[in-house]
Amino acid sequence: MKVYQADNMDLHQLQEVTARPRIDFSSILGTVAPIVENVRSRGDDAVMEYTAKFDRVHLDAVCVPIKELPAPSLDAETAAAFDMAYANIATFHEAQRSAPLEVETMPGVRCRRVSRPIGAVGLYVPGGTAVLPSSALMLAVPAAIAGCRTIVLATPPRPDGTITPEVLYCARKAGVTHILKAGGAQAVAAMAWGTASCPKVDKILGPGNQYVTAAKMLLQNSEAMVAIDMPAGPSEVLVIADEAANPIHVAIDLLSQAEHGPDSQAVLVALPGVDVETVQHEVERQCELLPRAETTRQALTHSCIVQVGSKEEAADFSNRYAPEHLIVNVEDAESWLPLLDNAGSVFLGRYTPESVGDYASGTNHVLPTYGYARMYSGVSLDSFQKKMTVQSLSLEGLQKLGPAVAKMAAVEGLDAHRRAVTLRLGLSSPDKFD
Repeated sequence: MKVYQADNMDLHQLQEVTARPRIDFSSILGTVAPIVENVRSRGDDAVMEYTAKFDRVHLDAVCVPIKELPAPSLDAETAAAFDMAYANIATFHEAQRSAPLEVETMPGVRCRRVSRPIGAVGLYVPGGTAVLPSSALMLAVPAAIAGCRTIVLATPPRPDGTITPEVLYCARKAGVTHILKAGGAQAVAAMAWGTASCPKVDKILGPGNQYVTAAKMLLQNSEAMVAIDMPAGPSEVLVIADEAANPIHVAIDLLSQAEHGPDSQAVLVALPGVDVETVQHEVERQCELLPRAETTRQALTHSCIVQVGSKEEAADFSNRYAPEHLIVNVEDAESWLPLLDNAGSVFLGRYTPESVGDYASGTNHVLPTYGYARMYSGVSLDSFQKKMTVQSLSLEGLQKLGPAVAKMAAVEGLDAHRRAVTLRLGLSSPDKFD
């Protein structure tokens, strides 16, 4: 991992350090676009062909109602772990419900804001190099709490055409209605356009590789009329550590994101007194112990350590980087929160590894990456809802508000707008409010 001194970095170096591994989306879109169009025109047949080509799986059925699939059998310890995660995720997202907002802006003018579920949602759960049943919980639990009527979960099938038992267990428990046995751009396209077996959805959510991300971004600007949760890139973590932080813990926190994929990125922001050489040694030592050591080593080639001189300098760099995951392994970590503006999810204190948020603390692990934490939030209950405003006026309210509305409409030259007010007020001359 390269080491930088924050106070010696010029603007060019700062941009270099905060940059993510480059993704050539123009090239990827060239690959994805034909897949998306083929699925649009040929539906299930195209999905079957791409699944056979990319996953080497020959499907009998593309998308099936989950109630038609046999219940998976998990050992008691595994089931208990997912049950605990489900309970915590449900508790946290249930608490995000908000009461309808109601305000009387002036006498006789009542304005409200109410929530309604998105009718049909598509949830993408990756399967490639790692099985991610935790993502099934993170996506399906808030979808069910929000009240979405159709919940399609797409995930790559196993070689025998079945779904990973842990993913299916979580999907059934969380309220998924349909299982789409496909991954990649073809799964995203099937949910966006709809096929003979797969319901068309209104919004697609969930993490995925660069092809999944490209398909989501392409389809949200197409005739498919589908929304997405956020743009996303490879997983990443930024760890802020002080001199009392255990180097073993700091190293494994960095590695926990680096092991996701070769394009993942880990950044250590080291406060004064941190033994950087010891941390580097621990990173190298522990990396060799990992089953995914080769993948992790590739990620470390574009990871780095930034040495800073103060709390404020550390927070400023973190806000510039805007990490997906931010671990604050310092004394009195709670006092740092007011300084932190840009992060997908924050992990405060010595005993809060990023792993707890990935799995079972209750917060959602589908988060903005690639610096998008500057303007995007992670998935939440709100991700599965839309808000409607409502207004109702009494005659008194329209009498008070009408003159202003009529005048503004006249200024803008929209005469029907003006007359919609004046005619309701029963004026002998609808032109009174000129």
